[in-house]
Order: sequence, then C-alpha cells, then structure tokens
Amino acid sequence: MEHNHHIHTCSCGHEHGHCKDGSRKITLVRIIISGIILAAGVFLRKYEIAFAILAVLAFSVAGYDIVMAVVRKFLHFSLKKLFDEEFLMLLASVGAFVLGEYTEAVIIMLFYQIGELFQDAAVEKSRDTIKKLMDIRPDYANIKNADGTLKKVSPESVNAGDIIVIKPGEKIPLDGTVTEGEAFLNTAALTGESLPREVRTGDSVLSGSLNTNGLLTVKVQGTYSESTAAKILALIETDDKNKANSEKFINKFAAVYTPIMLVLAVLIAVVPPLLTGQMNFAEWAERAIILLVISCPCALVISVPLAFFGGIGNASSKGILVKGSACLERLAKVGAVAFDKTGTLTEGELEVQDIIPYADMDKDTLLLLAASAEKNSTHPVALAVMNEFEGSGAEFTQVFDFEEKAGNGVSVHMDVNGKNVHVLAGNARLMASYGVEVKQQKTACIHIAADGKYAGCICVADKIKPESYEAAKQLENAGIYTLILTGDGESAADEVAKELNMPVKSELLPADKVAAVKELMQEHVTAFAGDGINDAPVLACADIGIAMGAIGSDSAIEIADTVIMDDDPRKIYKATQIARKTLAVAKQNIVFSLLVKGIVMVLGILNLSGMYLAVFADVGVSVLAIINSMRTMRK
Repeated sequence: MEHNHHIHTCSCGHEHGHCKDGSRKITLVRIIISGIILAAGVFLRKYEIAFAILAVLAFSVAGYDIVMAVVRKFLHFSLKKLFDEEFLMLLASVGAFVLGEYTEAVIIMLFYQIGELFQDAAVEKSRDTIKKLMDIRPDYANIKNADGTLKKVSPESVNAGDIIVIKPGEKIPLDGTVTEGEAFLNTAALTGESLPREVRTGDSVLSGSLNTNGLLTVKVQGTYSESTAAKILALIETDDKNKANSEKFINKFAAVYTPIMLVLAVLIAVVPPLLTGQMNFAEWAERAIILLVISCPCALVISVPLAFFGGIGNASSKGILVKGSACLERLAKVGAVAFDKTGTLTEGELEVQDIIPYADMDKDTLLLLAASAEKNSTHPVALAVMNEFEGSGAEFTQVFDFEEKAGNGVSVHMDVNGKNVHVLAGNARLMASYGVEVKQQKTACIHIAADGKYAGCICVADKIKPESYEAAKQLENAGIYTLILTGDGESAADEVAKELNMPVKSELLPADKVAAVKELMQEHVTAFAGDGINDAPVLACADIGIAMGAIGSDSAIEIADTVIMDDDPRKIYKATQIARKTLAVAKQNIVFSLLVKGIVMVLGILNLSGMYLAVFADVGVSVLAIINSMRTMRK
C-alpha cells in the first residue's frame, strides 16, 4: 500500500534520496569511509597537498549525491528548487575549501548526511507505522466461477453480485454478505478493536477485515472503489487542502527564508569589509559560511509534518481516522462537542424499560398479550417487546383474526387460558378508536386493552451506551462543553440528557441542528458527532464533523472530517488528546528550532561561534526535533 504523504519530501524542495532508494546502509558506509579518509588527512596535516587531496576525496565520498542533485537543478534552471538546503550545504562546504578549512568543509557534509540519515529513518519509521496500522488493502480476490472453481483476480475487477471465497488467513477484499460459512474476523485495522468478530450466513463483512479461521463465501455488494477499505485509504491520504496551518506556515516560511539567508550570507561576506576598509574578506566569508550552515530549515520542514503524520497514525491505531493534519489541528482546539442522540450516545435499539399493568392485570400476562399480538410486526417498539418476552422463556399464545391498523397498532383475538380474548395493542389513537380510556400517558410505549378494558402499557426506551457515561465525564473534565441535539421527543431526550448530565435541545429538524451548531460555533471551535447518515448537513457545517460508528457508510466517510470506526464515543476525547499533543509537539519544534538557530546565528555573525556549533544548530537541532516529533506516534 502506498501513501503519497508530503512527509516524503522537505518543503524546501529536498527529496530524501536515501529513503527513496532504500540505500541508508550504503550511505552509512559512505559516511564511515569518508570519516576514515578525513582522519588520515588530519594525520598527514603537515603535508598540505596530501591533506587537501584526502579532504577532497573524503568530501566526494560523503557528498557526491548532493553535488549531483544541485547540478541537476541548476541545469534545469529551477531557481525555486535550487535554493534549498542541499545548495546551502554545498555552498558552505565549497566556501570552507576556498578558505583552506579542509576539515570543516568535510565535517559540514558529513554531519549533514548524518542528519539526513536520521531524518530518513524517522520518516520511514512513520510510514511503516501507518502501513502496519492501515494494512488493509487486499492483494487479490478469489472469485467463484460457475463450475465452482476459484480464480484469483484483482479486487478492482470484481463486480457487484459476484461470489467470492475468503480462505483462513486472507483479507476480505470487498464489502459483501456471507452466503455460506462462519468465521472470526480480525477488524483491528478498521476499528482498533482487538477482539475478533464472529460472522455467519446473512452477516455483512467489510473489506480490510482479516479472516482468522473459517472458510467464507461472500456475495459482493459493490465495486472495490465503493468498498470500506478503498474509502478508508482515500480518507487517510493527506493533500494540500487538508494541511494544518502549522505545516502551511513552515512551507511558506522555508520558501522565503532560504533565499533570504543566501542573500544575507553574501552581504555579510562582502559589505562589512568594504564598509570598514579593512578588506578582511576571508574572516567575514567564514562568518557567512557559518550562517549558511545554521540557516538550513530542515529541522522545521521535516519535524513539523512528521509530528502530524505520527499523530494521524496514532489515531488510526485506535480506530480514529482523521482526514489530514488540518482536521487534527482543529480537533486540538475543540471547545464544544454537540452529539446526536440515537446511535451516537444510545445503542439505537429499543428495549423494554417498564411493564405497567392496570387494575387486576399482572406483568407476566400483560407481556404475554402484547408479545403475542405483536408477534408478526416489524415495528421497533414491537421488536423490543418480543425480545423481552422471548427472554422470559414463556411461549406465545395462539392468535387469530389478526388485523393491522396502519400507523396505530393491531387488533387480534387470542386464546388465553382457554378463553377467546379480543386484544388491542398499539398507541393511544388505537385505544381511542375503540373507546378505551388510556390510564397511562407514557411516551414510547405499547398500550394494551383486553375485551374493551385498559390492561396497561409496556414502556420502551433506547438504551444509553455504557461508554457514553465515561465519554461525557471525560469531556467535561477536559473543559469541553457538551450538548445533545436530537429530533426525538422532549420526554425521551430529557431522560438521556439527565442520565448523562448534558443540556439538550429536542424535536429538532436537520436545519434546526445546523442552526444550533452555528450558534455554538460563535463561541467555540465545535465538533458534531452523529451517525453520518441522517446528519449529513450538520456534519458538513461543524468545524469538525465526527461520524460515529459509521463503518461502511458512504455519507459518513465522504462528509466527516473524522470517522470513529466503532461506536465508542470515548474516542472523541481520545482524538482531542492525541490532537492536542500533536499540535503541542509541532509548536515546540517551531519555537525550539527558531530560537536555537537565531541565537547561534547572532553569535556566528559576531564571530562568537565556530563551525561545530553551527553544525549543531543545523543537524543537532534537526535530530532533536525529529525525536520530539516521534513522541506523537506513541500509543
């Protein structure tokens, strides 16, 4: 799997050849050989010609690739690319040779190459981390032919409706439905969840999951480009429009900064000797060379993107997909989170909360009447009642003369203890149509009447996710304001809000949610967390749109800035913490690099620092900044 992240190149234009051709070992050998040759030259220092020859040889071994790169840019007349760190280092080394500082000339190139080696290793480690975390791209699909034989083809060539077979140890190449077999799937790369998921006939499976044990036959539901794996891979590709402001600043800064430093170095080498009349060009040229060494911006242009890249990879490992560093930067500044209720803070499935019998009716009989009457209904409230009844272990009673009252409920006759009983099960409107007075005014419930008399009601509610309690507390402790925005009725919404200790706005249309989020955005950087299907307008409107549990949802992955690949709302807090750490590391690198370089630059101009301190200000600062950036990759 290939990721075209901008971390591969410095924004100043330098392509990391070592990382590109994978020859870091060769580069290390060149550095060692160059060092040995330089040591031999220093040993023969009293023989100036021999020393000079060995120094040139040592320089050539260490820096021939840099020389060739600069020459190629010069021949292509690319001034924008020419004025980069390679050019600065080469100019500084050549200048040192001209001044007779042979050791310093080679040391500049050696330390530069050592720094590049560190940078390449860090970038490669970051890329490998992402690849391991998101190694979901399938290599092939086993398509089943009409005669039952299997043919190995590319996932891109499989069409919707085709039958594919996934063997143990293989990745599921496309989304589909299991038609035969059962297995445990490892979905860690998609959701961050370590526990395997069991699937069997009729279950949906997602591309990118790993089949750990069974043989599965799957009917494909769409093309590879429409699959979950393809969408996720597209989501984590970082492009220019999704770059963080910190990265954009560094890119613009480096593009202007490098030519300015070059001009400043020329002025330092020429102007002071002319103004003083002392004509000590060699002394001021040395200061200019020191300035060139110090001024290389690589510490910034590598470490800042690397920090964001590491943060995105860290989030991915926890099943949090962030669409670029700009989104990560906004996540770090989130001051308010608005939640959709159903499917985000709640399970999205109704369950029986209370059974309220009336008069001489008992709970068990009331549940039997309701469940038997609603046995053939697919309404969510009816399903909740039947699930409760099936859990009791009792058996349905015989039902006849079934009549469905559209939008209101059902009217049936059933055998209860050998007696034919007329049972009504439905809403208050159904009861009123038969002249039955409702004694309970609970919302989200089924009212039951037996032989024209009110028997009671069974109340249902959407169960709050256990994780929602902790998520609400985490965000509150972090100083992040939370709010529930829902289209549900006031009573049901208030119950959930009270449980989670959040304010709530209920009975909202999609346009109302957008208005509420826009109002919140006037005071805070605001995230909205929803299921990504019914909340598309508000997901697009918020500063950060977070799709919860939207695995496989087209609208969620396309519209949301961040996708939580499972249903866990606690990961919103985790995402903000990763983002805050990442932004802090990026800012630390910017301040540290500019501060050290600024101090050493002034010392160099005043002739108070030598070449070795200048090399530290470049290579040393780069290495320290890179090590700091790699903290964002930690779990």
